[in-house]
Amino acid sequence: MAVLPVLVLALLAAAWGGPGAAGQKRKEMVLSEKVNQLMEWASKRSVIRMNGDKFRRLVKAPPRNYSVIVMFTALQPHRQCVVCKQADEEYQILANSWRYSSAFTNKIFFAMVDFDEGSDVFQMLNMNSAPTFINFPAKGKPKRGDTYELQVRGFAAEQLARWVADRTDVNIRVIRPPNYAGPLMLGLLLAVIGGLVYLRGSNLDFLYNKTGWALAALCFVLAMTSGQMWNHIRGPPYAHKNPHTGQVNYIHGSSQAQFVAETHIVLLFNGGVTLGMVLLHEAATSDMDVGKRKIMCIAGIGLVVLFFSWLLSVFRSKYHGYPYRYV
Repeated sequence: MAVLPVLVLALLAAAWGGPGAAGQKRKEMVLSEKVNQLMEWASKRSVIRMNGDKFRRLVKAPPRNYSVIVMFTALQPHRQCVVCKQADEEYQILANSWRYSSAFTNKIFFAMVDFDEGSDVFQMLNMNSAPTFINFPAKGKPKRGDTYELQVRGFAAEQLARWVADRTDVNIRVIRPPNYAGPLMLGLLLAVIGGLVYLRGSNLDFLYNKTGWALAALCFVLAMTSGQMWNHIRGPPYAHKNPHTGQVNYIHGSSQAQFVAETHIVLLFNGGVTLGMVLLHEAATSDMDVGKRKIMCIAGIGLVVLFFSWLLSVFRSKYHGYPYRYV
């Protein structure tokens, strides 16, 4: 008789525990299928292209024990999104670095949603600009830090890798494909210099030309002071087009970032100020007649005043509240 209660308890436990265990098993099966599907696609292409159905099933819907970095973009030619193409190149470098890394696992995947293939996803996320990078974590919904600050950090693969490491604890060593442009340009320059030395071996006075060296040094200084090295390191966009008004901004509104076009503008302004100073120096020291020297002096003052005023305008637009101006 004592066996009967035990059997009853066992049957009750099976009745209550059965559905839960079956549900857990179904979740595990669904998760396994999703991971296997993503791994299969990742083995063929480092960046998985997704439409609305794939995004909802593999990224939004649970269960999920993996993170997905998604780039929302608009790469079709009629969209005319130059920044999207530039960002896509860096994103592909990052994804390839992870795919062919010895540390590659199914902990994180890289995906892409193009507007023309998944406009419903853009609407679902209330997204109206591209490119945008969002990390969808393994647990929970994306937080504020899971949206990449493109305007501040730029879209260089190295910057994206730091953000990915911060959000997912996955460290990716970026490996860029070999670029032979630099060595070729250096070889060409050395060949030109070698050719000049060979042709003018008996007369090397041109190597002591102060004007030539001064121009070369001046070009280098102007390039560096305008922010070209920052562009090379950060890889910022050339400009920014407001998706609502269509207005194109060439000057970044923050002092913590800049556009490529902005560095070109600053380079031009610095060059104008420098040319004005050179004209003023020549007007004061040259042996030309007084009339020409006066013209050079007026032109020099005009260039300095005009371009330095524009430089201050750029500075004021980036450092809000700066009280001073030139003209």
